[in-house]
Amino acid sequence: MRTILPIAAAVPGKPRRAARAGSCAMALQYPEPMRTDPIERLLRGLYSTLLYVLVPMTVYHLIWRGFRQPSYFQRWNERYARYHDAAHASTLWIHAVSVGEVNAAVPLVNALRRGRPDLHLLVTTITPTGSERVRALWGHDVEHVYLPYDLPGAVARFLRHYRPRAALIMETELWPNLLFGCRDHGVPTYILNARLSERSLRGYRVLAPLVGRALRTVTTVAAQSMADAMRFVHLGARSDQVVDVGNLKYDVMVPEGLDAFAAQCRQHCGSRPVWIAASTHEEEEAAVISIHRRLRERFPDLLLLWAPRHPERFRVVVEQSRAAAWQVSTRSRAQWPAVDDTVFVIDTLGELVPFYACADVAFVGGSLQAIGGHNLLEPAATGTAIVTGPHLHNFTEIARRLDEAGALRIAPDMVGAGGALETLLADPAQRDVMAAAGRHLVETGRGALAQTLALLQPALAPTATPPQDATAAEATAPAPRRQR
Repeated sequence: MRTILPIAAAVPGKPRRAARAGSCAMALQYPEPMRTDPIERLLRGLYSTLLYVLVPMTVYHLIWRGFRQPSYFQRWNERYARYHDAAHASTLWIHAVSVGEVNAAVPLVNALRRGRPDLHLLVTTITPTGSERVRALWGHDVEHVYLPYDLPGAVARFLRHYRPRAALIMETELWPNLLFGCRDHGVPTYILNARLSERSLRGYRVLAPLVGRALRTVTTVAAQSMADAMRFVHLGARSDQVVDVGNLKYDVMVPEGLDAFAAQCRQHCGSRPVWIAASTHEEEEAAVISIHRRLRERFPDLLLLWAPRHPERFRVVVEQSRAAAWQVSTRSRAQWPAVDDTVFVIDTLGELVPFYACADVAFVGGSLQAIGGHNLLEPAATGTAIVTGPHLHNFTEIARRLDEAGALRIAPDMVGAGGALETLLADPAQRDVMAAAGRHLVETGRGALAQTLALLQPALAPTATPPQDATAAEATAPAPRRQR
């Protein structure tokens, strides 16, 4: 269990386990007054005016994405917060932008369902893949809608309709009108599993005066690491708002029946070397083809399990693999790879973790191009040796810890990644050492879930009720004080 200490007391060279003292006993109130200062009104006005000017672009964006992924043509009313059904009482709202954030929220949502079955859970996403993942995990046991665009009117309609008792925002969704709107409607807001890379911090530079003010309306920022916590402070949050509780991804449990799943896969594909290319992006696909071709020169019966990050790439990588004169099958049609398959495309959502357990070595994508990497703890938890490229700025702390533990090989480029995969495929003993190191790191890293639930206790208390409307929220607002 991580020790919670004041960030302001953190001293360079001291252990990284720092956060805010007394967070768990925090009253359910706002760090900033609900009445706005003139500068905030000016900045919000300029920002909102620009967004309204760009509203036609949101329609073009949905149409453009819809041609690549038809789900974008559906449920436009939710994008602009137009609802037909009545909302539930006592709603707790969790926002997770897409698949990665939904997966990170799994231990939290499951714990909330167990501990407070009386609460109605609303999970919002932005992407259709995130929506599909929510339905695959929880079906209709939780409510799901798309988060509306960050337009003041849409945000107000969303909050008036659902009247959430609290907003739990996963990772790095810093929409100014959303955060200000939560304050104005009396909705305590928590940014959970919060991360902010150096690159993202630089990207917020233009909007820093506005985003900093929005951050100061948040009840608590529960950061993944001390480095993330300090970057949120640099962006504008106050040190007494920010806590370092660790990464919820360590608390993601390995699916039950994992060994049986892997055994069934091996039964179908035969006893041969297997590697997986996971969460790859478009610009990495040529590298995967090249690496697999090179590896098959040494391992002629090698099988590639290929799981592209985005569904619109499923068909494309199948065609690319067939163009390379390889035998290809897919999860949606064949269920399992056959003994004569060269490539097996995992064209389904939510099955990446069990397929990690089927591979001898995992390459985790988003790392050969400047995406910033993807979840490295999933293959570590399944006991699979891991190889990545150099671009890991979204997972800097996790990558550092895995690398120091000896569970990860970070390659400088495509050639280096291929070389690392070849070395590990030829060395079962080294793979076993890396697998054990990864599992141990995941086990010892758990604890963020318990700390997060403790921080949320004021919002989860049975006596904490959602505001009836914005007027009621304003009536109970604290007296104004000077903006810091």
